[in-house]
Amino acid sequence: MVDNDVELGSTLRNLFQESGFAVELETDGERAIARAKTESYDLLILEVTLPGSNGFEVLRQIRHRSQVPVLILSAKTDCRDRVLAFNLGADDFVPKPFYPEELLARVLAILRRVAPSSARTTEALHVGELTLWPGTRSAHFRGRQLGLTAMEYDILECLVRSSGRVVSRDDLSLYLYKRPASPFDRSVDTHVSRIRRKIGKERGLILSVRGTGYQLCYQPDLAGNR
Repeated sequence: MVDNDVELGSTLRNLFQESGFAVELETDGERAIARAKTESYDLLILEVTLPGSNGFEVLRQIRHRSQVPVLILSAKTDCRDRVLAFNLGADDFVPKPFYPEELLARVLAILRRVAPSSARTTEALHVGELTLWPGTRSAHFRGRQLGLTAMEYDILECLVRSSGRVVSRDDLSLYLYKRPASPFDRSVDTHVSRIRRKIGKERGLILSVRGTGYQLCYQPDLAGNR
């Protein structure tokens, strides 16, 4: 957890330790970047307002080398800050003030999605030249690994498993966040935009269905022509 509010950090460390987690606290952005380079974590809870490098810069630096899940926990709640966080690769955004029980539930939901599971099939999922490996939660397009974040992978797998059918924003939001999408919540759209950028020229794989959601629609005869 990276936050310069020492009292909050101590409170949340106790909360998470009671649920069986080992928690490390850092109050400075630059030191957080250095630790992320040399140590391994299952999840990062990150405040945006930090001494040294701010939280956005910390997230940017981490995403250069790691797909570790990142949950932004911040008093900066402006829509532009939320959009920037998701564009930089955040998996979730919780505004302050918050309910500790909700924060814990969101952390658990992220960790469940990224944890290896014997119940998860190891069979690859194929749609045209797009391949997903659920066992390792990796995605490849034309042999190139896409390097998706946890949320991005979940959205793409949901679309692949529903290939040819429209998946509503509400369904994606319920799957990701356990809540329907609010009228002004663009987090799902931001994640989809990042997936498209990582896919590259073949962005037309994921179609926007106005007023509804998204559809994965592979058309071999159009491949490479969009």
